[in-house]
Order: sequence, then C-alpha cells, then structure tokens
Amino acid sequence: MARINLLPWREELRRQRLKQFVSIALGSVVLAALIVLLVHMNIAGAIDAQDSRNEFLKRKIKEVEEQIKEINELEAEKQRLLSRMEIIQQLQHNRPEVVHLFDEIVRRVPEGISLATIKQSSNSVVITGRAQSNARVSALMRNLNDSEWFAQPRLDIIQTKGKSNEANRASDFTLRVQQVRPKPQQESEQGKQDKKKS
Repeated sequence: MARINLLPWREELRRQRLKQFVSIALGSVVLAALIVLLVHMNIAGAIDAQDSRNEFLKRKIKEVEEQIKEINELEAEKQRLLSRMEIIQQLQHNRPEVVHLFDEIVRRVPEGISLATIKQSSNSVVITGRAQSNARVSALMRNLNDSEWFAQPRLDIIQTKGKSNEANRASDFTLRVQQVRPKPQQESEQGKQDKKKS
C-alpha cells in the first residue's frame, strides 16, 4: 500500500488561511481607518459649517444691535422733540393767560399801592410793592381773593418804613398768590361784566 503525505497540503492550507486572515485583518483595519477618517471628516465639516453659521449669526446680531442702538437714539430724539413741542404748545396755550394776569392785577390793585415786581413761577405769582398803609395791602389781598384768576393770597413780608408818628408811613410788602384758570363760563361772564363796566 502506498503512503500519501498530507503534511504539505495542510501546511499550504494553513498558509492560505493565514494569508486570508491577514488580508481580512488588514482590510478591516483599512476599513476601520477609512470609517474613522470619514467620521472625522464629517464631524470636521459639521463643525466648520456650524462655525460659519455662528459667524453669520454674530454678524447679524451685531447689525441688529446697531439698528437697535439707532432706534433707541431715534426714540430719544423723538421724546426730546415731543417734549419741546409740548412746551411750545403749552406756551402758545398760556400766552393769553399772561394778558389776563396783568389785566386782572391792574383791575385789582387799590389806590395807594404801587407795585415794584411781579414774578411768576409755574402757578405761583409773587408780588412786591409799597403801600400807604397796611389796610391797603389787606384790600389788595381781598381783591385778589375775589378774582377768578387768583386764589389763596398769602402775605410773606410787610415792613413799615418811617417813624411811627409820621403821617406818610409806607409799608413794603411781598405777597404770594396762586394763579388759577377760570372755567370757560366764568370767563365769558367776566368778559360781559368787563364790557358793561367799560
């Protein structure tokens, strides 16, 4: 009987399996490296895309902040202009009141009183002058209290000049009175009364 040696064949089969294993292992390593490279490139691309989006958003946010700043400046300018317009309208509206104020003071000052200054601050009017007697100052205060244009007269200072036995003693006075705006009906009635007097 003939003997067949199977060792070289087995050795060849082992070598082929080893080559196959090595090639599969190398292929797996290369494939894994390619996958890692692709994942890395994909992540790097996503990061770059997100960075570019972030830069775009930053630019847009900066533009919007500048626009908001301009809008705020325009709003502040608008408020300044509106306040100026309101002051001008108030001055236009109050312009006739100054005429009424002086007219009413002239009508209410009794004889024996000379006025030195009249100062108006908001709705308060400060009147300084000289009177022949304290009774004249009291009459002036009553007259101002009876007026529709004035209210709450208050005497701040009264000083008598001259000696007590002199007949012509003068009193310097300062009084404060509130300016009020009469109701339209009162204005029209007062206008009618003034026309009747004249």
